[in-house]
Amino acid sequence: MLSLASSYTAFGFAPGAAAAVLPARRVMIAAASHPAMSATGTETLDFTGGALRNNKDLTDTDLTRMGRRARPNIDWSNLRARLEVEFGFKEEELKQYDDVSKADLLKGYEMMQLCRQFENACNQAYMQGHIRGFMHLDNGQEAIPALIADAIKPGDKAVSYYREHTHALAKGVSPDAIMAELWAKDGGTCRGTGGSMHIYDKETNFQGGWALVCEQLPYAAGAARSILLDRQLDPDGTKDDDRIAVVFVGEGGAQNGRMAECLNAAAKENLPLLFIVIDNGRAINTFTPDVAANNDVFEQGQHYGVPGIRVDGGSMEQTLKTGRAVVDYVRTKGPAIMQVHTYRFQGHSPADPEHERGRKDEKKWARAEADPIKLFEADEAASGLDLDGALKSVKAVVKQSLDFARESPPPPAELAKELEFPDAPSTDYNARPPPAGADAITRATTDPEALATCEAHVAELQSLAKRGEISIADAVNLAVLEEMLRDPTTVCHAEDLQAGSSYNIPKLTQQTFGKLRGADEIIDEGHFLGKAIGEGMNGYRPIVEMMNTNFAIYAMAEISSAGNTFATTGGQFQMPLTIVGAGGTAPNQALGAEHSQPFHAYIMGIPGLKIGAAASPDAAYGMTKSMIRDNGPCFLFLPVKMMKETKGHAAVGECMPINKCKLVHKASDDAVAGGRAVTVLTYLHGLKECQSVLPEIQAEGLDIDLIELRSLKPLDMETIRDSLARTHKVAILDESTNSGGVGATVSALIHEQCFDLLDAPVKRLCMDDAPVPYASSMEVAVVKRGSDVVKAVFDFMLKKI
Repeated sequence: MLSLASSYTAFGFAPGAAAAVLPARRVMIAAASHPAMSATGTETLDFTGGALRNNKDLTDTDLTRMGRRARPNIDWSNLRARLEVEFGFKEEELKQYDDVSKADLLKGYEMMQLCRQFENACNQAYMQGHIRGFMHLDNGQEAIPALIADAIKPGDKAVSYYREHTHALAKGVSPDAIMAELWAKDGGTCRGTGGSMHIYDKETNFQGGWALVCEQLPYAAGAARSILLDRQLDPDGTKDDDRIAVVFVGEGGAQNGRMAECLNAAAKENLPLLFIVIDNGRAINTFTPDVAANNDVFEQGQHYGVPGIRVDGGSMEQTLKTGRAVVDYVRTKGPAIMQVHTYRFQGHSPADPEHERGRKDEKKWARAEADPIKLFEADEAASGLDLDGALKSVKAVVKQSLDFARESPPPPAELAKELEFPDAPSTDYNARPPPAGADAITRATTDPEALATCEAHVAELQSLAKRGEISIADAVNLAVLEEMLRDPTTVCHAEDLQAGSSYNIPKLTQQTFGKLRGADEIIDEGHFLGKAIGEGMNGYRPIVEMMNTNFAIYAMAEISSAGNTFATTGGQFQMPLTIVGAGGTAPNQALGAEHSQPFHAYIMGIPGLKIGAAASPDAAYGMTKSMIRDNGPCFLFLPVKMMKETKGHAAVGECMPINKCKLVHKASDDAVAGGRAVTVLTYLHGLKECQSVLPEIQAEGLDIDLIELRSLKPLDMETIRDSLARTHKVAILDESTNSGGVGATVSALIHEQCFDLLDAPVKRLCMDDAPVPYASSMEVAVVKRGSDVVKAVFDFMLKKI
């Protein structure tokens, strides 16, 4: 076995030179670079013996025959040396990884064969039409699930992407349930709601199966944070907790900015997070070096102090040895990257034409020269092992999984609607108790002085609320702090959180509850919302403050997945996530187009979301509390131009329904009897606009039923219908565009469900489709306001509508 010094001698350095080269951190990784990247005479350092190999004799044909990249020449001595230099292992510590027992090698081989046979069966079932939609197979990369089965414990959390069947198998998910899920059967892991790309299993802590490239990375960071939160909230009961989170990503996907953000988060908070980079040289079907300047993904952590290593996935034994060491590092020290060089024998999916240059030759070569199963069978380490018995055993398991899938019934049709929300929209959140022992946990895990400061601030805000002097912003801050005091599983994420963000919504959260429960975030909303999703899946109630809701455009993918998760997982994983922020379009607000976009309209079509709008302190306070207690994803919009100036009462301690409109002003019986009343629906800044012109309307002997649409989704049609039964006319003052806006949805529902009550068509007073201008002279032509409501009411009376 080579020592550190002798390892550097093997790399071509003189004895004693190791200390001189350590700061460069490039010796090991230079040797890991692609040895066949050029045919122009470039010399590269071989990763095994330090000999210079001249590439000038390699032709394009040679490179194509080799799959445009050769297997990396890495042996255990090199890996050992890198573990010593980059990961800080001592020579004595590394001895435990030098050997893998015959029994463990047989288990690893059995897992590789289970994965191979399972994927082959999936491919056949797909061609027979039993599996539909998209499917992505993992043949050729089986050393990775062998590692997972070998080194990852049941309590560890695994987060994968759409090519995840084998990762689920290795984590211990039932092959029967996985196959049934692919067959869209009720016996599947997610009762047939997820399919091939969405395998989840709560019991084994397998948390996806996510279909959007790289979205799984921040979810895994959130899962790792949940482990740290568990330790913080139960320091005595979890002091021996060595759980980790593992996330899988391709080397192509790892070029995504989410990778850098999550490396930063992992390093900053020292998360127990292992990044497993599956390096098959293909970004979908494109040869990754053609589109990525740095294919050495294991180097990406250098800037953050996160060590990395590359291993040859053709060698199961070396993958197990290295993986054991890296996993132990993550358990005891912090985050790490393990890049596994593999070859994917199939195209991106069975439906791919695979027309890209050289792909067929590459696959033929890889199957012959880089198949981890064949290579192990031919290795001396396999001698004496009952490989035939292992293969026979896994074939029986796969046959059983096919039989189970075939015999399982399809899910009932009504399941789809049952999985829309974890909690019914009519839930009374006042009746929802805090977790057992919550107050004791809060006091045991919070600095007494900081807690006293927070409680004094809460008492001050409660006094303002009772006196009718609390602002919308302070009402939300009060609700957030009360819920964080009440329930220690409630956490908060925001940009500029230490300073209270723009409206003091997260004020005192970090100062009181610490950096884990009050997380000040980098400026990327998708990243920290993604971490919140990971926490929400693991027992926490994250609050995400968006500062300005338009910034959530950066998080559209994550918001979509948050809405889908409960249903996609077959109801296994709830998503208690609250997103809150100021936004909307007030008349003459002078914020320009990008801060005036109707984000509330953008997300209306996302299933599984409850969407609210609060234009008063009492609504902001009560709805925030309810949404935090809800077990599904909720989004509360607040009026950006009314956050500090609008003040009023809030019912301290009371949760408010999040599925109801509010009749703010009721038209007089006289106006109704005379046919001089109109129902006006609005939300956010529209409420203030309507209230400001109410005297003008009444001065003409007219009146309105003014309804605040506090719940945009689901919509309270009962309250709207009751009003229309009185007025028979309706106008909508809408802060979204003519095309695809909130008002368009509301108008359609009214025409569909209340047409018998209408004396005239619905009148929409909505933004034009043009972007909102900065200059007031132009903005007045785009954004509707109180004066437009007055005109609409008059037009109804004059029968111009």
